Amino acid sequence: MPDRNFGRKILVIDETLREGMQFHGLVFSLKQRIKILQFQEALGIDICQIGYPSAHPWEAKTVSQVAAHAKKNGFKIRTAALGRAFMADATIVCDTGIDDPHFHLQIKNTITDKALTRLFQDLETTINLVRARRPGAMISIAMLDIGKTDPSLLIRCVRALSQDLKIDILSLPDTSGIMAPNQVYDRIKDLSGSISKAKLAIHCHNDMGMASANSIMGILAGASVLEVSALGIGERNGIGDLFTTTRQLKGQGMNLRVDTDNLDLFRQYYGYLDTIVAEQTGHNLIQYNTPVFGEAMGTHVAGTHAQGEFGALPEENFYLNLLCGRHLVQKYLNLNDIPHDEKKLHEITTIIKTLSINLERCLEKDEIRLIAMSVC
Repeated sequence: MPDRNFGRKILVIDETLREGMQFHGLVFSLKQRIKILQFQEALGIDICQIGYPSAHPWEAKTVSQVAAHAKKNGFKIRTAALGRAFMADATIVCDTGIDDPHFHLQIKNTITDKALTRLFQDLETTINLVRARRPGAMISIAMLDIGKTDPSLLIRCVRALSQDLKIDILSLPDTSGIMAPNQVYDRIKDLSGSISKAKLAIHCHNDMGMASANSIMGILAGASVLEVSALGIGERNGIGDLFTTTRQLKGQGMNLRVDTDNLDLFRQYYGYLDTIVAEQTGHNLIQYNTPVFGEAMGTHVAGTHAQGEFGALPEENFYLNLLCGRHLVQKYLNLNDIPHDEKKLHEITTIIKTLSINLERCLEKDEIRLIAMSVC
């Protein structure tokens, strides 16, 4: 049976700049935003969400300057900015010169039919203004939030936004970060049957550590726009991670422009962001056990893993304890230029295992060197 997802086109919105400013009070300068935009352009990101211009005139000016930089340099990446789905914010967003206006809309379960009708009437006026001001734009509206909104109300709103207002991108965020992957899949699957030509976008928060998995499941369920950020930076515990989500989706045969094979450029991008965060907050986003980019990705203990067939990093760092095997010990000795008799590797390995048990820890380099010398 053919895979219906194979070759399916997925758009990627990198929200590092906008969501990133909701992490620990972070503020990106104009220079930093342009640098991050350049990374996104080089990596093949489809849309950069630059910021939230209605927050302050300085923010609006900065968003405008970044968007102008993209146009001046002929970047393929589209620029976007987020605001509330109100006329005042829509005017400010359009004035920045970005390509795509993005809006968010919160509808509570307690809303009355009359209030909901009035809300969509006002929204139609706003959308008409945006279309007149920014012809050719892909308008996105985020409906907050799918984890808490009553399913019947959610379906009603999705139909109104996609069929009546003909929104280009309908973003469905798990803003509270409370959903599990199977729940996201079921919800997006149900809603995908209620839209017309609108693209569904998935945006998942990481409060329960599920954001990247939830984002992938949302795409598998029928969403065609992925909203993520570098290192998953964002409000509270962040959102889905750019690299891991796109790498997984491309691995399943989907069509994404993102160059996930360019690990060196991704490391530069992630390292640049990590430096900014550390300078402003005192905390690093890249931790020892960060997937793909943390130092732990190059460490091995079990002998089977010494064969070089596992892990995503070319660098290797070995730790020897009672689990080590002869091949792992030999790699360790060679890597650290420790002289040894290859004919006595079994004996060296046995001593290392025994000493590790006695000391109840892995051995240090000097201890292993002494063992290799004593056996020789």
